Amino acid sequence: MNKLVRWSATLGAVGASLFGLGIGGNLTALALPQEQILEKLDPVPVFTIADEQGAPLVASGENEAKVAGVFISQEDANQFVEQLKTENPELAEKVQVVPVSLGEVYKLSESAQSQENALNFAYVPEEEAVNQAKTIGEGTEQPYQGGVPLFVARGGEGKGYLTFEKDSKQVIPFFFDKQQLEAMVARFKEQEPEVAANVDIEVHPLEGVIETLETGSDEILEKIVLVPSTESIEFLQNISVPPTGETQELPQAAPNE
Repeated sequence: MNKLVRWSATLGAVGASLFGLGIGGNLTALALPQEQILEKLDPVPVFTIADEQGAPLVASGENEAKVAGVFISQEDANQFVEQLKTENPELAEKVQVVPVSLGEVYKLSESAQSQENALNFAYVPEEEAVNQAKTIGEGTEQPYQGGVPLFVARGGEGKGYLTFEKDSKQVIPFFFDKQQLEAMVARFKEQEPEVAANVDIEVHPLEGVIETLETGSDEILEKIVLVPSTESIEFLQNISVPPTGETQELPQAAPNE
């Protein structure tokens, strides 16, 4: 999980970064290579329910498809296990919450596409984030259409994306946590009150952003970074790094429900 820990340290320095508005336009163009997509997804922790062998717990979806839940919130994953203790205590004794990188889930999902009866992953967003996305959608007449909400700010005459400096480059942060973005916008307004006067927050689903990374490649997409929620950052700061320095991996095989 070394990439995750390094990213949490980077986020701690954001408060001292220089902010700006730039890079307007829409998320469209050619495909990013998988390596670049993984660079964006690897630093984000997500949480699965796994058995004693580390294989994800699966349920039957439509057309008997095998589906494994991927929780954005560790607390939501823990609550699922607590509920399972009431509904199926025998199964609950055999499972646990396992943190993995979003990049690992993406790799498994990609490799499973060519397999018969492949395992599918369903992202489970935080309820508060969904409610916030719905509120924003009502205000902008762009209703929330489902998925895991990502929050990004745009403003200025050209409706450019709000950026901050990372590794001497300006990047566009997409936040899982709306409060984090609001704090960033507030700091930008202190730096550039006139420019920041008309900054708005938009919502893009994580699933749609990933699809766009696969099918689009321009200056905008290369600069996108995903910022884990405050809860996830606190998790990263408290974990111990395995001796190998590698992120937890999920086995390809999955048990039947």
